[in-house]
Amino acid sequence: MESTDKNTVPDFEICNKARLSKDAEFDGVFFTAVKTTRIYCRPVCPAPAPKTANISFLPSAAACEHAGYRPCLRCRPETAPFSPAWNGTKTTVERALRLINEGALDNTDMESFAGRLGLGARQLSRLFQKHLNTTPGQAARTARVQRAKRLLDETNLPMTEIAYQAGFKSLRRFNSVFLETYRRSPSDIKRRNKNAI
Repeated sequence: MESTDKNTVPDFEICNKARLSKDAEFDGVFFTAVKTTRIYCRPVCPAPAPKTANISFLPSAAACEHAGYRPCLRCRPETAPFSPAWNGTKTTVERALRLINEGALDNTDMESFAGRLGLGARQLSRLFQKHLNTTPGQAARTARVQRAKRLLDETNLPMTEIAYQAGFKSLRRFNSVFLETYRRSPSDIKRRNKNAI
């Protein structure tokens, strides 16, 4: 949902419902100013929602700062849609992919990972579907398989070590994913590489 007038916000009850449900359609349409902490947030902020009695809604980050509020460090309101730093959702997906390729999703849950990007898990999944036609979880699985394949090709590490370095939680899962992906076990792939030399 885009606001037609950047100096106004929707009705208080509409904004309140949107921020309580973390509705991504209102991201950039309004900001939640929390009177008790003097912090302002996006409607999709992953932090626990403050009490309704302690908030007001403002139309822009600039309006919040002019009123004496500081930006939330979790949802990073400077990256909200229609803000000067907003470069489109593709930028968020690219950043998420970089983090995933570095293993950021290997040891955390989806909600925490999305929160690191200033989003909710559902919103991040929608962005991945829109731009990549996949999910963050599938992207992480693919990144783990690629890391493991490189380790199989380039090292003599034991299978257990390869599995854990690649980000798999167990050797069983490592073997299962390789069978699904390559129709071969990691050991078979390792043997083929040795025979090819």
